[in-house]
Amino acid sequence: MLRRLLSFVEPFILLLLATVLLASLLPPRGAMAGIVATAADVGIVLLFFLHGAKLSREAIWQGARNWRLHLTVLLVTFALFPLLGLALRHAPGIDPTVGIGLLFLTLLPSTVQSSIAFTAIARGNVAAAVCSASFSNLIGIVVTPALVALLIGGIGGQGSGLSLSAVGSIVFQLLVPFVAGHLLRPWIGGLVTRWKGLLGIVDRGSILLVVYCAFGAAVVEGLWHKVSPGDLVLIGGLCILLLAVVLSLTWFVGRLLGFSREDAIVLLFCGSKKSLASGVPMAGVLFAPAEVGVILLPVMLFHQIQLIACAVIARRYAKASE
Repeated sequence: MLRRLLSFVEPFILLLLATVLLASLLPPRGAMAGIVATAADVGIVLLFFLHGAKLSREAIWQGARNWRLHLTVLLVTFALFPLLGLALRHAPGIDPTVGIGLLFLTLLPSTVQSSIAFTAIARGNVAAAVCSASFSNLIGIVVTPALVALLIGGIGGQGSGLSLSAVGSIVFQLLVPFVAGHLLRPWIGGLVTRWKGLLGIVDRGSILLVVYCAFGAAVVEGLWHKVSPGDLVLIGGLCILLLAVVLSLTWFVGRLLGFSREDAIVLLFCGSKKSLASGVPMAGVLFAPAEVGVILLPVMLFHQIQLIACAVIARRYAKASE
């Protein structure tokens, strides 16, 4: 039983947990905190540059024709999810900062790699999944910060709305690297493909660096005095409830709109996922350093829960189609 459970836990999750433990025991302080923060900013820029370089223009044009499916995925991701997040934010017994983290989770774009992988396992429309997931991440660079400003009421503790410095951070740390990577794809696309394994290490290493910086700053500010084991259990339970509701609704909407089995699978997996890869660097840009660690807790828990649940569902779809 334990071995089967561990088979659903990807190694990156274990690395994330190890990073959180390291940040809890040895958080960066003083001059080292500044060095780590600068390295994390560089990691964010590199991460979004690589995301832009990986985005295939051909996949966008090929999948753009299925606009009903893509529009439905986007509405689930950036409309249905945020509505549920507003309800979760004010759940009884939730710390206000944790509540912001739950809401922030629902404002993130969909995942790319795991959405496509689970769609393939379930024998769904893989080309459409590539397109939907790519659209979600591309649009999320603009829509997620805008929703944060609208629904959370401010960024980085600077009052309501988007401040000039916050807009600058979003543009120069997220949007410009993403666009630059995509524009350079004709020249570096082959390199990205050939060195996919190495770039994956850089990609995930950047996330780990941002997590270490965020949790280290939060630990210095007393993170584990604010969040108890009971809070973690409550957050995990709310994440399970959130995922169960969205999976049920996406399944129902797919049938209601008359999607084919293959397209309904795309809606199920792309519509129910939230991206840790986008959420970690975005939180680092959008929120004050002392808040980021707490805000990321729901994102990290939801990420692992969605992987386990979708792995089970994808395997059942695969068996049913045999």
